[in-house]
Amino acid sequence: MGDPEADEKYPFDISPMYEGERIRKTDLYVELGGQNKPGFELVLFEPDPDKINDGAVSLIGPDLGEMLEGSAYAYAMIYKVYGEQIEEDLEAVIERRNHEYQGYIQGYMHLNQRSEIWVRISKETVKKGLKSLKQIGKATIMLFKAELPFIEKMEVTYVTDEDEVVRRLEEAKKIYEARDVKVRGLHDEDVDEFYQCTLCQSFAPTNVCVVTPDRTALCGAMNWFDSRAAARIDPEGPNAPIPKGECIDPIGGEYTGVDDAAVRLSGGEYDSIKLHSFLERPHTSCGCFEVAGFYIPEVDGIGWVHRGSKVSDTPIGLPFSSIASSVGGGKQVEGFLGIGVQYFYSPKFIQYDGGWRRVVWMASDLKERVGAAIPEEMRGKIATEKDVKNIEELREFLKKVDHPVVNGVTRDVDGAKITGGWAEAAVEAAEVVSPAEMGDAALGEAEPLTRVPITQMMASGVDAPVKLILKDADIRIGKIIVKRKGEK
Repeated sequence: MGDPEADEKYPFDISPMYEGERIRKTDLYVELGGQNKPGFELVLFEPDPDKINDGAVSLIGPDLGEMLEGSAYAYAMIYKVYGEQIEEDLEAVIERRNHEYQGYIQGYMHLNQRSEIWVRISKETVKKGLKSLKQIGKATIMLFKAELPFIEKMEVTYVTDEDEVVRRLEEAKKIYEARDVKVRGLHDEDVDEFYQCTLCQSFAPTNVCVVTPDRTALCGAMNWFDSRAAARIDPEGPNAPIPKGECIDPIGGEYTGVDDAAVRLSGGEYDSIKLHSFLERPHTSCGCFEVAGFYIPEVDGIGWVHRGSKVSDTPIGLPFSSIASSVGGGKQVEGFLGIGVQYFYSPKFIQYDGGWRRVVWMASDLKERVGAAIPEEMRGKIATEKDVKNIEELREFLKKVDHPVVNGVTRDVDGAKITGGWAEAAVEAAEVVSPAEMGDAALGEAEPLTRVPITQMMASGVDAPVKLILKDADIRIGKIIVKRKGEK
């Protein structure tokens, strides 16, 4: 921050230039929270200023000097704040800024939010003199007060005792849920503007995060009310209004105002977004999204797995981390999608593609977590890793339960049949003319048949890599056969 006092007080640099810094395993001193240990961050508004010991930082559990290098520990960060301009509705807004401000600390990597936090501290920073998490707490308070002057008093409690983190996490989850429930009765058509969030652009420069009543931020930490409060209290901050403009597609959720924002926020990388679409111009995905969705072309359905899931592999053979790397970084990928958990509760949940009728697989812990959002008639039709292990088993399961994808999906919102089902797809595949029979048409002169999102190609047992470059192509593929060189 360029503050001489800060330079003397802290044994590490503090600057926005470190936002987005990654700490790899080779440079890791300790990991806090993450996939292997429980963790969370929580901001609580205290209306009585006398109940806050301003600037105080307390620690429950082992400190850095007592931790084993290279190991992982539980981690909770609890902040109590007071200010005449602060109210309870600002808790989530302040809480989300923890990701930004702690990112200013050199050698301290903060990712994700709420109960998904993942922190790493580097060996180099410890060598420079970082001895205690209390130093991190002091720096964090300084940053919050410098960047958000309406915070008049702030007190911090960090917890690394795992039993205590788990106990407090249960209370934190109740608070998160209460925040989320508040927005479920409000819908996109009820408001005149949406909100942007650029907080993740340090990690995903072309990400266009649009927060609407029906679509909570991908991180899950900021709903429409939170974003509105953030924009009002900090007009120069990462949250700002997006005028809706004209509604181009009410089912897909495409608005002229959002398309304009897509161009502006992505630096021209994208020119349009359908807020409630999975397979056509979907919302971009940052790096902090709570859940990753993936299209499964073999069954014409969609699967979902969340961050921190205990499921090692999905039916397509990839864990959350691999799927996330395919779509993260601010990409708009037809066939993959990052979302916040609360989007499952929206009546507009991927409605352009059939909503819940298109969902064929979910990680069991995720399915249990959002069970109340799943229509009763679909609960027994969505497989988990407990039911199937691969695509073939998934296919048999879906036939057995008579899933809508088998005979064709009809959208609830408008009654349109948007997929023909497996029987129709098989007939279409049988009618595909081979390139040899097409002659010159195979070179691209024929009229395009249909537009298919290509999500993944895997070639097993092939010696050389396969490289396909498709530009402005509309392709229908009936079958791909990959053989070794010389094999008939």
